[in-house]
Amino acid sequence: MAKQDFTAGQILTANQMDTLQANDYNWTVSAKTASYTLAAADAGTVIQMNSASATTITVNTSLFTAGDTIRITNIGAGTCTITAGTATVNTSGSLALAQYGGGTLYAQSASSFIFFPYGGGVSYGSATGGSSSSVNIGGVTYTILTFTSDSNLVVSKAGIFDFILVAGGGAGGLRYNSTQIIPGGGGAGGVLLGTAYLTPATYAVVVGAGGAATPWEGFGSSIGDSTTGIAVAGGGRGGCYGGAGAERQNASKGGSGGGGAGSDVPTAGLSYNNAVTGYAGATGSTSGGGGGGASAAGTVSNGGAGRDISAWLGQSAGTTYKGGGGGGCAYSSGTGGTGGVGGGGAGGNGTGTNGTAGTANSGGGGGAPAAAGGSGIVYVRFRT
Repeated sequence: MAKQDFTAGQILTANQMDTLQANDYNWTVSAKTASYTLAAADAGTVIQMNSASATTITVNTSLFTAGDTIRITNIGAGTCTITAGTATVNTSGSLALAQYGGGTLYAQSASSFIFFPYGGGVSYGSATGGSSSSVNIGGVTYTILTFTSDSNLVVSKAGIFDFILVAGGGAGGLRYNSTQIIPGGGGAGGVLLGTAYLTPATYAVVVGAGGAATPWEGFGSSIGDSTTGIAVAGGGRGGCYGGAGAERQNASKGGSGGGGAGSDVPTAGLSYNNAVTGYAGATGSTSGGGGGGASAAGTVSNGGAGRDISAWLGQSAGTTYKGGGGGGCAYSSGTGGTGGVGGGGAGGNGTGTNGTAGTANSGGGGGAPAAAGGSGIVYVRFRT
């Protein structure tokens, strides 16, 4: 129940008293299915996020007074991140809530908040590996470890770690001949965001390679072993010889589908849809279909959009995208997904544009050999 405002001398009814007492045991729940900015009326209530995609709950100044509390829970599969808007938010744990995570947001003042996560406030750990950089996000300093090739993550202090895994993109389809059967673009590598608790140990980090002529599918990226580790699948190949783009055949989470090849009988691209959404490539027509991206399906000629991870990296919105699909087009290159390179192939007369390493953009359709997919990248973040 939101905070009540009573006037001096007002006589409360029995129903009002019962309602006030009930809120001590059964807080009013406000269900959200998309990113949300807190309002003054949220004081004393539960904000419950339920979304399969990543969301944010933004905290601004001049809405709450010292002592106000808001409970925040996440029951959806997508990570919900508590984000400092104009206010500051501090915590000993993580502001990124995985499914079934939550905690209490406490106002120290109208502009300063502390988030107390459930479960005793497990703190961030510390680790080394890859290339290290420091970034300030909402008044909190993080160390970000970036892996562009296979290496090790060495955890020296147990705790929670935020991560982004980007898999390799799929290769574009192979041209049939110079006048017909225009190949489709490859699918983007999967993009997986989350938070994990890691104990002191050395964890193998695998950065997925992009698909090439053999095999065409992109390779997955992972942290840890194949049984207990974290993994995301690579992108599917583009369609060839008039065929559909290939679904990424992998039990792990992630990759997007390749676009269908163009021919007299258009064929559809396929998708790989599960807890980490992989999007379908487009149906080919007279040109090859674009490969699926990490956040959108492909279109005829162009690849689907990549996923914007700028805020996670402490950058301005729209700065960094990952997992953009490649395109395919009859006589001129299609384009990669938003923010990506991995352009589509030039049908009967040219070759595709390879994806760029570290972007997980797919390769474009076209050419002999087909354009290769870009390799993936792995980020690990912890508070310092």
